[in-house]
Amino acid sequence: MSIRHPLRNPPRRDEPSAPPRHSGIRLTGVTVTREGQDVLRDVELSLDEHRIAVIGLNGSGKSTLVRLLNGLLLPTTGTVEVGGLTTAEDAKRIRREVGFVFQNPENQIVMPLVAEDLAFGAKNLGLRGAALTARVDQVLERLDIAHLRERESHALSGGEKQMVALASVLVMEPTTIVFDEPTTMLDRRNRRLLQRTIDELDQRAIVVTHDLEMISAYERTVVVHEGRIAFDGASAEAVEFYCGISDR
Repeated sequence: MSIRHPLRNPPRRDEPSAPPRHSGIRLTGVTVTREGQDVLRDVELSLDEHRIAVIGLNGSGKSTLVRLLNGLLLPTTGTVEVGGLTTAEDAKRIRREVGFVFQNPENQIVMPLVAEDLAFGAKNLGLRGAALTARVDQVLERLDIAHLRERESHALSGGEKQMVALASVLVMEPTTIVFDEPTTMLDRRNRRLLQRTIDELDQRAIVVTHDLEMISAYERTVVVHEGRIAFDGASAEAVEFYCGISDR
């Protein structure tokens, strides 16, 4: 069973009210070291645009880079800030601002039924009763997957699981959503559908991908190579630079 079509309804706020919204993400002097080897070195980035892609060869450090953005990973040295908060001190608050969609949606779908999975996240915001139900229904309708509400999560198709994973992030109403190679496990039809869904999100999207066609209209693309930011600029020029690396 395939998923349907992208966003239908604009977002709506529910009680209780969310904490103050934060925008820009800053990485200052960031290095990540594992087993004596630098996975990332001397990263300096300010991420403010609405659509940002991150590309690079396998093992370049791009997934490490984006896992820093909401505190899933902490830098060995340097700081990562979201709206003045640092991931080292305020990771829990930052994760409400910066959501994360994993390559494999099964890594973040934790409850047996779809509605229960969304409710699990919404409860962490303090929502209960009618407000909780309304938030879950709102997000399901927004992604046009309300028909999956009472389905068993493990029985969904790959495309459906990816949309449920996105829904579980949207229910938290973040200002930024990071996608780590979200289309890798999808067929062409569902890749294009997810691409359109991401394009229509109100939130800032930071997308790690090997799908260069997907990012052609993005405002900015960052190329990670051998643990460093090798190129940072307009998508067309970034893709040309990346293809040059790939051909070596």
